[in-house]
Amino acid sequence: MSLQKERFLKIHPHDNVLVALQNLEQGTEINFEGEKFALTDRIAAKHKFSLTELQPGDKIFMYGVLVGKATQHIPKGGPISTQTVSHASGEFHLGKRKLDWHKPDATKFAGKTFMGYHRADGSVGTGNYWIVVPLVFCENRNINVLKEALSDKLGYKKAKSYDGDVEQLIGMYQAGKSVEEILSTDIHASEDKAHSNRLFKNIDGIKFLTHEMGCGCTRSDAQTLCGLIAGYVTHPNVAGATILSLGCQNAQVSILQQEIKLRDANFSKPLVILEQQKVGTETDLMQQALKQTFAGLVQANQSQREPAPLSKLCIGLECGGSDGFSGISANPALGYVSDLLVSLGGSVILSEFPELCGVEQELSDRCVDEEKANHYMQLMTAYNTRAVADGSGFYANPSPGNIRDGLITDAIKSAGAAKKGGTSPVTDVLDYPGKVTKDGLNLLCTPGSDVESTTAEVGAGANIVLFTTGLGTPTGNPVTPVIKLSTNTATAIKMPDIIDINCGTIIEGEETIQQAGERILDYVIQVASGEIEPRAVQLGQDDWIPWKRGISL
Repeated sequence: MSLQKERFLKIHPHDNVLVALQNLEQGTEINFEGEKFALTDRIAAKHKFSLTELQPGDKIFMYGVLVGKATQHIPKGGPISTQTVSHASGEFHLGKRKLDWHKPDATKFAGKTFMGYHRADGSVGTGNYWIVVPLVFCENRNINVLKEALSDKLGYKKAKSYDGDVEQLIGMYQAGKSVEEILSTDIHASEDKAHSNRLFKNIDGIKFLTHEMGCGCTRSDAQTLCGLIAGYVTHPNVAGATILSLGCQNAQVSILQQEIKLRDANFSKPLVILEQQKVGTETDLMQQALKQTFAGLVQANQSQREPAPLSKLCIGLECGGSDGFSGISANPALGYVSDLLVSLGGSVILSEFPELCGVEQELSDRCVDEEKANHYMQLMTAYNTRAVADGSGFYANPSPGNIRDGLITDAIKSAGAAKKGGTSPVTDVLDYPGKVTKDGLNLLCTPGSDVESTTAEVGAGANIVLFTTGLGTPTGNPVTPVIKLSTNTATAIKMPDIIDINCGTIIEGEETIQQAGERILDYVIQVASGEIEPRAVQLGQDDWIPWKRGISL
């Protein structure tokens, strides 16, 4: 599909609203399908206006699904806004299997490979990291001590430093400069050349994953945390791990070991586990951690990149800071990438369940069997019920930024977000913190919160994450490259330090969704091979937040 520089767009034949692709002034004449009418108000780009006259209670459709209801009279050409529309979504039930899909021509990628790290369990990593993780927040301080001791000396200091800027400002203050002079000073962050100083050339980084969980929580939360950590320990991008435990917390070492075995029965990576209440002093704990971790790094450094088929890619699909263009540019482009990878035997993960509200029927019908369809619907219903009991619901998911840029109801946001999953059948439905074991499209229950969801997708096995954003967000992950795709060109130009790929070209009619999808997959192959380092990796954007199984939308 090419938009060919149109001023507005009807996304689906059944829709009764149009999307403005550029700012449209009040009184602008709309000529659409033989009908002419004038806009009653100014419609900003990314926002919507009505194709028909609507009365209170009338249904509003986008992407072919119910996304809201009119709360007051909306004239033809009137704005669709939070003042005129409330959230509404369609009911869902167990339906017939709809497993036919638009399988793309993947000839261009047939036989292509990427250079990855082959693991004993048959998975292939796109990176080679060592992780250091506490089982309980009491160990965060010790984790940070290890970080201070290891990162700089081994050549893994953050890529950008502002130390020089602070020194410059201190010098100005000591020289008696005024506040005005300080504020007008041009300062520049300095680039650190740590990469060339790495002692272990085949290890991409040592990552320290602190958190606020492990004790003072339910046993279920502790089990879930251990499952997530086990997902990272067994992840193809992780060469080995150091785990620090206090000893008395709910998240016990034995639970972690059970969760590791569930994910990899023949686990053989180097793994250091130390319990402070058994070891004794802080000095003894740190010395043992340093020696054993260093020995593990020597072993992990022996791994090297080797060719692997694209079927070994597992791509996590994410969106954050979404806007009114997300569902018509970057998200459907990711949908095409998803279909390409599924055609090649790979796997993809679609998560963020609050942002699948309104498309439950379509996704459940695409599940390969009734058991998985029922599981998906049960997870959606239970999640929303818990949210409502807590005084909220999926309807409260859109953020102020989403609303400002045209996503005024959760169903509008969800219908566009679901486009990331393409059209292939759903081969599996996973609850958090499950692991992907099947090729094809997997649904994973996570919140819509960017970092929590990305953390969960990587824990499930994603060795690449494709993340679309309209407003701009720096979200990254400690062990998996997060590739950021802008839904519009303005954001790509404004925030080049966090955006890797511009999909605004689709809105501007410069390329089709299919062309953008092939361009994205070419980029993914280079990132997976270590040839390109995405912006989030360059910035050291190591976001990691375990989902405490409460209400987070």
